[in-house]
Amino acid sequence: MSNPQRIPGILFALAAGLMWGLVFVGPLLLPEYPAALQAFGRYLAFGLIALPLGWFDRARLRQLSRADWLEALKLALVGNVVYYLLLASAIQRAGGPLPTMIIGTLPVVITITSKLRRAAPGARAEAPLPWLRMLPSLALIALGLGLVNHAELAQLRSNPDADLARYAFGGLLAAGAVACWTWYPIRNAEWLRAHPDRSPRGWATAQGLATLPLALLGYAATWAWHAASGSPFAMPFGPRAADFLLLMFAIGLLASWLGTLCWNEASQRLPPALSGPLIVFETLAALSYAFMLRHSVPQAETLAGVVFLVAGVVWAVRTQPVAVSADAHPN
Repeated sequence: MSNPQRIPGILFALAAGLMWGLVFVGPLLLPEYPAALQAFGRYLAFGLIALPLGWFDRARLRQLSRADWLEALKLALVGNVVYYLLLASAIQRAGGPLPTMIIGTLPVVITITSKLRRAAPGARAEAPLPWLRMLPSLALIALGLGLVNHAELAQLRSNPDADLARYAFGGLLAAGAVACWTWYPIRNAEWLRAHPDRSPRGWATAQGLATLPLALLGYAATWAWHAASGSPFAMPFGPRAADFLLLMFAIGLLASWLGTLCWNEASQRLPPALSGPLIVFETLAALSYAFMLRHSVPQAETLAGVVFLVAGVVWAVRTQPVAVSADAHPN
């Protein structure tokens, strides 16, 4: 992979991380809103935003087969709806930093999973990144995540009012979100790199359109459940309707569509074993936003962890694949 491909890919991954970090803000700004309503509200907004974009991209969307639309539906369900439902629930139960740090293990988990996973049939084989070359960067990232986790857990233990069971359940939900978003970028990258002639923007729009019926069904089911259970929560938009709608559309546009577009651009330029570590940008952005909302400065241990995270990413992006023979590239 040439440097002209790598540098734009890294910049697109950075932009995606900055956008995706915003998804950790919603549950903190709207703590009284159920996680399901926030998840379905966000992706309902994403789907509605995708409708006019789909009109402009209609020529590209017509190129997609029924199998492509089924793949977009799977990606939308697992990587969008289920992922954010678990993440929002985790943040509401454990606060911002702990789920952020659990999600922060994604660079390590995705890198290891992508190296253990064989390429899908018909997908372009990548030049391998040897374990010995990747281990230093993975170790730095793991050390950074460990330091930040230790600082946050120490602060949690010092709070006598902390509900450890609630925090533990939030951590479990965040682990489920990690599983969803380990599957999503690998599967998404496989499709994109198997279709280098397709537009990453059109694929992001296709996922938005596929998300719309899922979000509509989920929002309607949530509304029906609140009505049937006699919940005092004011449906359909809650007690702070203007704030809810503004935040959902902002996250839908910036995090869901623009973030997906930037990540698709990165995925076409970078192998999964390299793009995995770059998801650490999302962790760094989310941490920054969380501390801004706290109106506090990170502890020295947290800052040291961030330094190790960045060092691990820099090491990873400087790691070169080994050369392979031409017959290892079926496409």
